[in-house]
Amino acid sequence: MDIILYLLQLIQQLYAQNCFLIKLLCRYVPLKQWAHEDSMSPKYQKFKIDELPLFLNVEPWDYRDFMAYLKWRYRDDFKPIKPIKRRSECDIDEDCKCPRCNAPSIYLYKNNGSKGQLMCKVCDTRFSPEESRHTSIKLRCPHCLNTLVPKKERKHFIVHKCVNPKCPYYVKNLRKVDKKDLKEDYGKNKYKLHYIYREFTLDFFKMDLNSLPKNASSLRFSKFDANVMGLCLTMHVNLHMSLRQTKYALKELYNINISHQQVANYCKTAAICIKPLVDNYDYGDTNIMTADETYIKIRGVKAFIWFIMNPKNRSIIGYRVSTERDVGACILAMRMAFRHFTKLPKDFRFIADGYSAYILAAQQFLREYGNDFKFKITQVIGLTNDDEVSKEWRPYKQMIERLNRTYKASYRITNGFDNVDGANYDLALWVAYYNFLRPHEFNRYKVLNEIEMLKGADNMPGKWQLLIFLGQQTILNLQRGEAESCS
Repeated sequence: MDIILYLLQLIQQLYAQNCFLIKLLCRYVPLKQWAHEDSMSPKYQKFKIDELPLFLNVEPWDYRDFMAYLKWRYRDDFKPIKPIKRRSECDIDEDCKCPRCNAPSIYLYKNNGSKGQLMCKVCDTRFSPEESRHTSIKLRCPHCLNTLVPKKERKHFIVHKCVNPKCPYYVKNLRKVDKKDLKEDYGKNKYKLHYIYREFTLDFFKMDLNSLPKNASSLRFSKFDANVMGLCLTMHVNLHMSLRQTKYALKELYNINISHQQVANYCKTAAICIKPLVDNYDYGDTNIMTADETYIKIRGVKAFIWFIMNPKNRSIIGYRVSTERDVGACILAMRMAFRHFTKLPKDFRFIADGYSAYILAAQQFLREYGNDFKFKITQVIGLTNDDEVSKEWRPYKQMIERLNRTYKASYRITNGFDNVDGANYDLALWVAYYNFLRPHEFNRYKVLNEIEMLKGADNMPGKWQLLIFLGQQTILNLQRGEAESCS
């Protein structure tokens, strides 16, 4: 009996020592984290995207129903609300109504004289006829339920901010700020402390991804034939030759006297025909996607190209040219990559760098389509594997970086583009070449996506002609599908 008591006491002592050691490790020994230590700093808070706000839909109500309720509630003591007796002429518009109870202008009067604010006699609501804050949808902070205030208007979105000084999110971020900055004037402005939500005024999910340019030309050849067009595409896209180099090569090799502008017209026409095939081709299911953006020059000004790759077969499944590095182009590229998905896999991974546009785009997909397209961005930050996330997912990031260098090799001969349309045409042709015509070491020097019809072509110009034919068939199928849906 004494031995059992002794063992129980010994177990309790060992348990107390273990608890002491665990507390000591947690307090003084830094554990290896998945994220960068710098990412916990308040200086990096401005690069993070806050969660979605709470959307409160307020049902509209009518002033006559409110008067009827007052009459039922107070019965004999009820005094009806009469229209305003004006002592002078009023310049309030007759069509002006209260945004809260829909009361007409006979119940409205000027609250602050000639400064523009009106007040409703029925519901005591103060408002401005030009800019009313009363809407049916209210945005509230998810941390303190305070109504968000619109602060800034940008090109495609409005910045809403929670200005509650007692918001738990604001108080938590304020504790992390360096005390030296708090003593300075406007020192807190160096950090992002308040909850912020960006409301997009442009719906990127309703934009048509299949629209063709208005300046599409025909394929009726007057001076040359389809074989010359295939030669132009082969030299310009496959062999990375400029327009003038292509013109010179055709003259010296085949005695074909063609202008560089005609070569450009052929490339533009081919891109218009092939692009629908490239965009609507089914590249197979995948649970991993990797994305990145790189810059180009359009008339000497920086523009950006967004790539999304399927790492399983190395195909480009999403791409976009944009003049600005904004979230709109990122959403459109993601829509192209998710075209054939009705629901994302449970173990889906989207790998990108630390740019916040990808996180904001994922947030917009969650808001638009719900939990079927709910996914998180796996961020691979920096050039070295300083954390466990980068160590595990670095190979996928290297794939998309290698893709950028491959594209830059063909882009370098252009010395920049003259306009956005030229960049779009060149990118569409290059993606078609990369996905369907280029031999890859990854696939044992075969093309990434084999099309049965292309196997019958003896040379590369013939393959380009068949791609144009397949692109035309894709356009016809899309048009028939739209006509059937309209009928």
